[in-house]
Amino acid sequence: MTDGLPEMTSLERTALYKSLGNPLRRRMLEYLGRHGEANSTVLARELGESSGTTSYHLRKLAEQRLIEEIPEKSGGRERWWRVLPFRHTTPDPAGMAPEEYAAAVELANLKIEFDSALYRRAHMEYRGPEGWSQVQRHQTWMTREELLAFMREYHALLDRYSHPREEAPEDARSLLVRFYAVPEPLGDRNEERNADRNADRNGEPAAG
Repeated sequence: MTDGLPEMTSLERTALYKSLGNPLRRRMLEYLGRHGEANSTVLARELGESSGTTSYHLRKLAEQRLIEEIPEKSGGRERWWRVLPFRHTTPDPAGMAPEEYAAAVELANLKIEFDSALYRRAHMEYRGPEGWSQVQRHQTWMTREELLAFMREYHALLDRYSHPREEAPEDARSLLVRFYAVPEPLGDRNEERNADRNADRNGEPAAG
């Protein structure tokens, strides 16, 4: 769901995934995210497109509530835009319509490609525990309910320490933050855990 907005329909989600997977629209959103605001002429110049093309895509992004017009800067045919706060959680693929699923898969593949490069960058730019680039890897045990509670607290923590672009301190930088949690295969881990427990009960060290 999107924060503060009604639940999206399958058709709306399909259109959203197609928009976010459109190369030009992604570049436009990235530009607005970095620079705060722009009009179709600025975007056309910066991205090497015609102003008619950028104007069309800006209207489509506005229809999907990804950006909004800046009334105090717009006048006549000149319209300025800024990004809106946005958070979306993809639903269970098992309940998706075929077209929605196809659009979600295509978008996921683009994200994987981008995030893989980002992960490599984080390692290459790592300058110690006090630097801007941070990399953390952990293994732990949780129930599903504990994982979901952790996710809620993760979002709350991110909100607590984040700033809207226009309110960010002068020394703040735009950060790309990623988080994922993946359970290991049930069979292997359960066998390992049972072996550890049996070893503990027998007073023997577990095989390492």
